[in-house]
Amino acid sequence: MVEMSSFGCYGAELAADEGRNAAALAACRTLAEELTELQFPAPRILAFKEGSSESRYFVSRLIPAHKDPPYKQEANFHSSKHLTTEQWTKLKSSFVHFDDPSFCEWIRNLKVVPPEKRRSCRRWDLNIDLLGVIEVDDMAGVEQRQNKSGGGKYFFCSGGKKKEVKKETGLGLSFTKDENFGEWYSEVVVNGEMIEYYDISGCYILRPWAISIWEIMQTFFDAEIKKMKVKNCYFPLFVSPGVLQKEKDHIEGFAPEVAWVTKSGESELEVPIAIRPTSETVMYPYYSKWIRGHRDLPLKLNQWCNVVRWEFSNPTPFIRSREFLWQEGHTAFATKEEADTEVLQILELYRCIYEEFLAIPVTKGRKSELETFAGGLYTTSVEAFIPNTGRGIQGATSHCLGQNFAKMFEINFENEKGEKGMVWQNSWAYSTRTIGVMVMVHGDDKGLVLPPKVAALQLIVIPVPYKDADTQGIFDACVATVATLSDAGIRAEADLRDNYSPGWKYSNWEMKGVPLRIEIGPRDLANNQVRAVRRDNGAKTDISRVFLVEQVKGMLDKIQQNLFDVAKQKRDACVEVLKTWEEFVTALGQKKLILAPWCDEEDVEKDVKARTKGDMGAAKSLCTPFEQPELPEGTKCFASGKPAKKWTYWGRSY
Repeated sequence: MVEMSSFGCYGAELAADEGRNAAALAACRTLAEELTELQFPAPRILAFKEGSSESRYFVSRLIPAHKDPPYKQEANFHSSKHLTTEQWTKLKSSFVHFDDPSFCEWIRNLKVVPPEKRRSCRRWDLNIDLLGVIEVDDMAGVEQRQNKSGGGKYFFCSGGKKKEVKKETGLGLSFTKDENFGEWYSEVVVNGEMIEYYDISGCYILRPWAISIWEIMQTFFDAEIKKMKVKNCYFPLFVSPGVLQKEKDHIEGFAPEVAWVTKSGESELEVPIAIRPTSETVMYPYYSKWIRGHRDLPLKLNQWCNVVRWEFSNPTPFIRSREFLWQEGHTAFATKEEADTEVLQILELYRCIYEEFLAIPVTKGRKSELETFAGGLYTTSVEAFIPNTGRGIQGATSHCLGQNFAKMFEINFENEKGEKGMVWQNSWAYSTRTIGVMVMVHGDDKGLVLPPKVAALQLIVIPVPYKDADTQGIFDACVATVATLSDAGIRAEADLRDNYSPGWKYSNWEMKGVPLRIEIGPRDLANNQVRAVRRDNGAKTDISRVFLVEQVKGMLDKIQQNLFDVAKQKRDACVEVLKTWEEFVTALGQKKLILAPWCDEEDVEKDVKARTKGDMGAAKSLCTPFEQPELPEGTKCFASGKPAKKWTYWGRSY
């Protein structure tokens, strides 16, 4: 019923499993009220559906030792610094009236961990300085008062000295990128204010910090496709079963992920309605209606929308989610040559988004027949690579659909000679997955690292007033600096909050990945200068205010380029060129991006997947790069020994 209840030095986090019993949530609310009355500050309630990945993640984060729900075994109250044993015992006794015996038993089994066994507190990312706090007999032994910075707390520490503990704690990450990539990523996207977990598994709240990145990419791409005479439109979210089933090969590729609306209020719908996983079958019946002759071509439409794919395996924010934002372009042409040209034009725009905006190196190439879009003629893609996990990730796709959909939906036209023919079609899309790839590639153990071109805030100005300094003068200089930079087109703000120290602000904006930090203290004020600190490498530079705009713009350009160069260096270091199966297996185990000669046979690709299937996932072809290395005559396929036809990238993927 209640998945977990873990207590830290400053507050409580109570997790209720709504899927089992509504009383769980009520129990958590009551517990929160009781804790508040006992001066245990800021209890927080988190509710999860039964068995959800978020619930499992939350439990594993805060109670690593408990693999089963905590109420099935003894659970520990890990920090009694605010509550005495007597107070805690009294608190537990107030829950005997709840209906669920498992929950009541779990509450009764909660017990205080003795100080000598508190080493595991480090798992909770507690400030290490707090581990020396002395236990007191009652709350009266803890002296608290408000201070000038907005409410510090004082505790008696070892040695009898009074130590101030401010609110400004807990900004660091509990996991490192190298040691636990999955947990690190989950922390970064939340602590960096990119997303918030929602109460439906696989769905996430995209916060303004993430949406601003999406909007910058959207503005660029939308302007570019309009130059190509593509027009924006919007089609409904819902799809009728008849239309969805019309192109069977296409829908079979999406069938396991299609979500259905089956009820209206308490009434069952006579015919269920699908929620679009993609819009080919939604849009093309109307292409058939709108296209009659060659003057109606080309028809080029794009829509910015959301789609739903009910992923069942390992939902991950931005990377694999059940609902996501994307653009999808759908175009129709009189000739295949026109369609082929557009496929590559769009693919180049996707490369530009990744390499020039997100500073992520990608490979342009063609997908294998097995990986081609369902119902399409061929698929091209831009492929990125995550060195920490050794996995490729499909960044965006541009498909030539050929005439298959035109045949199914009867999209015909009459050419200049009066002859009847079918149109040639393309579809192309990129999604908010781009943001997740950016986080994975550039983020570090301090948090996000945003490329300047997509950062909502390119520069943060922080005042650093010392004792007896001209604080107002420093604040005025910060405001003036922001005005100067903003007038020059730089996205800049000043953090003038007076309840946080400069050090806390540094950590906060580093976590959010702001590319450049400007510090202004008394010395800077006196010397008519500022100090600039780069997020990508931590380099510090003093800049005269006379050359402020020029040098800041130069630094932002250098940060953008350096992020790309470092990412490319790391990606290239993972590329392994090989020719035998034995080398392939070894490289796969070393998390390499493998470039190998291939015979281009579907059965061989299926065999590679089958032979490499394991806990880490099967390997597959990622793409055949357009830029092909020389293939010497007589080169054999690494997997089959047959004559090789091309070089292809292989690896595990998201």
